[in-house]
Amino acid sequence: MRRDDHPKRPPSVLRRLRVAAASALGGFIIRLLGMTWRVRRIGAESFDAMKARKEPFIVVFWHGEILPVTWVHRGFGGFAALISRHDDGEMIARVVEGLGVNTVRGSTTRGGVRALLELAQLLDKGVSVAITPDGPRGPRHVFTPGALIVAQRTRRPIVAIAVTASRAWRARSWDRHLVPKPFATVTLHYSEPHFVVADNARDAALEQPRFETLLGALVDR
Repeated sequence: MRRDDHPKRPPSVLRRLRVAAASALGGFIIRLLGMTWRVRRIGAESFDAMKARKEPFIVVFWHGEILPVTWVHRGFGGFAALISRHDDGEMIARVVEGLGVNTVRGSTTRGGVRALLELAQLLDKGVSVAITPDGPRGPRHVFTPGALIVAQRTRRPIVAIAVTASRAWRARSWDRHLVPKPFATVTLHYSEPHFVVADNARDAALEQPRFETLLGALVDR
């Protein structure tokens, strides 16, 4: 049999193999790095109190901070994170799930209605949800209204989290993903719970500037 006669694997199979390999390697690296980090949590009292009372709420943070936020909250339980269905989302989802966080696959911008309904249903069942409001494809640090619409629909509060690190790498991706270096001090800044007071989704979306400013103010503080 000539070399050209050998059956070729479908591109989808090769893509899944690459995603699986990259996810396994990424998860291994994050565990190695995470075990060396010194973690500080500032302003987390309300977050921890609501979790202790098993009150569901919505967590928002920028897409570029998924890995440190997930590492710090690994094993917390009772959370589901919204992750896109793209190839990069598939890799992130596998790493996140490997750290003990459930995922919801979808996007608040592409096919958004279905994802928003699923998030609302989880909150109604007592499960807190995590959303990156500038995901899955940016623009970076632009707060899209998906989380606000879910908050308006369910009447559940939003807690914002921002991450800083004493030493870190920044990926060249659109979100400039933050990867703290070995033995870095990783600080998570938590906001107080904020409600979206609106009668409909359109009015909820008008709250975008307030919550975008809130995330920025956490780091400035």
